Amino acid sequence: QVQLVESGGGLVQAGGSLRFSCVASRNTFTINVMGWYRQAPGNQRELVATITSGGTTTYADSVKGRFTIPRDHAKNTVYLQMNSLKPEDTAVYYCNAEYYNLGEALPYNAWGQGTQVTVSS
Repeated sequence: QVQLVESGGGLVQAGGSLRFSCVASRNTFTINVMGWYRQAPGNQRELVATITSGGTTTYADSVKGRFTIPRDHAKNTVYLQMNSLKPEDTAVYYCNAEYYNLGEALPYNAWGQGTQVTVSS
């Protein structure tokens, strides 16, 4: 199965930037959608951003204009570029992918391990 490995989390001051990466463990698949979710203490996990195989992106209203989700198809990698960070962005961020295995018709879902982002005032 595909495994997603995240990197790039950390501590940043409000107004700063961070860049996450999420790398798929193999390339014998076709990805329908990749995205980022986050979960803060006491909150439900929420969608942050997604990108389809065709390059169409969606963003949560709370991050529009601040976050982008670039993708490097050659490296099986998706990024989350976070700018103008706010304390309310503090959460654990999870990469997600919906994909097809080679030769199969039904999709699978994979999750990254989670990466802590802490934004200080």
